[in-house]
Amino acid sequence: MKVQCDICPHHCKIEEGHIGLCNARTNKNGTIVCDNYGRMTAVALDPIEKKPLYHYYPGSKILSIGSYGCNLNCPFCQNCDISMVGKRDIETEQVDIEELVKKALQLRDRGNIGIAFTYNEPLIGFEFVRDCAARAREKNLKNVVVTNGYICEEPLKRLLPLIDAFNIDLKGFTESYYHKLRGDLETVKRSIELASAKCHVEITTLIVPGENDSEEEIEALSNWIANINPEIPLHISRFFPRWKMYDKEATPVNKVYHLAEIARKHLKYVYEGNC
Repeated sequence: MKVQCDICPHHCKIEEGHIGLCNARTNKNGTIVCDNYGRMTAVALDPIEKKPLYHYYPGSKILSIGSYGCNLNCPFCQNCDISMVGKRDIETEQVDIEELVKKALQLRDRGNIGIAFTYNEPLIGFEFVRDCAARAREKNLKNVVVTNGYICEEPLKRLLPLIDAFNIDLKGFTESYYHKLRGDLETVKRSIELASAKCHVEITTLIVPGENDSEEEIEALSNWIANINPEIPLHISRFFPRWKMYDKEATPVNKVYHLAEIARKHLKYVYEGNC
């Protein structure tokens, strides 16, 4: 019997023992469960600015963890080695939440403030993020999520009380562009609105030549963010050829700087990334 997953708007109807579009959620005995629960592909102590979060405990570090899978299909994915694979395609290490929190606490003397759920799309592993963040909160650790924001409203609302800061990808500002990525703009906009009302939020937009690099689009995008809060930081990042987009050149540096200047007409904090 198929069961519907309600974590993201794909609402995958999954047969027993099969996996959803994200490669991380499965039907087990008639219940949708997180198949990548605690399965780590990457663990590192990163500068908080690498998330990127420039206005949240700047100068600190954060224990950053990632698993595998993603619920979008961006042909330019910069982390495709872990985001665009399933558990049979990559080596993982099973990590216990108590041990992970203990490690985060031990790293405090190296500047660690908490745990960041990042690298792949963390919210497809909703249950793990929820459980780990709850335990970290009990130990006065900060919880950070780096996400594409493509999650249904109800699970996001359940998670928000446990999260201190988000960096949310706003990949473009047209429905046609999001359609190419197997997502939708309105869902991500709603995630940003909900998160920014409860947590510290910064936004990242990767500029892909010929896709989302028009002046009009960045004007509309930055104006929309400003209507929520003109002090939300925006990171405008440079695309480099990756995965299915090796046929494109890297984003010209002057294009990134030019679009950042347009965004600064509306936003107080705009940063150029990878330039």
